[in-house]
Amino acid sequence: MSGKTILVTGATGSQGGGVATHLLSSGRYAVRCLTRKPQSDRAAALRRAGAEVVQGDFEDVPSLKAAMQGCYGVFGVTNYWEAFEREYPQGKNLVDAVAASGIEHFIFSSLPSVTKLTHGQLDVPHVEIKARIEEYSRGLGLPATYVHVAFYYENFLTYFPPRRLEDGSFVFAFPQGDAPLAAVAVEDTGGVVAALFDRGAETMGRVVGVAGDEEPCQAYAATMSRVTGQRIAYQHVPREAFAALGFPGAEDLANMFEFFRRFVPSRRAEIEESRMLYPGMRSFETWLVENRERFRGVLSANSGAGAA
Repeated sequence: MSGKTILVTGATGSQGGGVATHLLSSGRYAVRCLTRKPQSDRAAALRRAGAEVVQGDFEDVPSLKAAMQGCYGVFGVTNYWEAFEREYPQGKNLVDAVAASGIEHFIFSSLPSVTKLTHGQLDVPHVEIKARIEEYSRGLGLPATYVHVAFYYENFLTYFPPRRLEDGSFVFAFPQGDAPLAAVAVEDTGGVVAALFDRGAETMGRVVGVAGDEEPCQAYAATMSRVTGQRIAYQHVPREAFAALGFPGAEDLANMFEFFRRFVPSRRAEIEESRMLYPGMRSFETWLVENRERFRGVLSANSGAGAA
């Protein structure tokens, strides 16, 4: 171990957990994990894996500074779906703590500004707030790298699982149309982030897109069918119809897919770089084969009639 310590925020969540896992498995760093609940089962698992676990909160700047004492690097990820409008002040607190702590390498999980890229046509708060945090960090001149992580494969297990129709087939539906959708296994983000910490100064100031695959949704559906033995299809839902579904965040997500569909060019170059940085980056099919039984369980749980 090099002796360099990296603080990982969000380590009991999906993205931060993947980063902590890869940093620990590399053996090149001491890993300190920030959590609000150090006695949780996930925190205990991190300790067993060799991490130091410390209590802290994005709302509590002194706790962030205390956690960063003696650290070489920090990985930061914020969660809009938990914090909502508090995500920006929480992210600002994180950035301010990094600036005050003399951190040598800050890697922040951000996203591009949809407002700027669409010239104000689309509003996607859960994306835009991260872009604003990145802009604030850049304004302070921090020694930072920014990762823009693609749609998670795991979203097909949680937010957008295929649902059973009356004829016994399954369908998943959102406003992506025929445009390719870049996606990634959330844990594989950690492999890219670990490589970026290894490369240090050469990545400062860069945005690194993290993606493992890119296919039209019809192709993802075909892979699901082939791997599970079930008939699974993709159904396009117009943006306006999806936004009108009425669940919390419906319009936000509808605009996100509209952004992907109309304004995001191919991310093949980002996939190539991700695989160069982390050769273990998985395609969707590889990930699905590894998670076949889990996915079949989701299909079984979503066997009620309906297409949405």
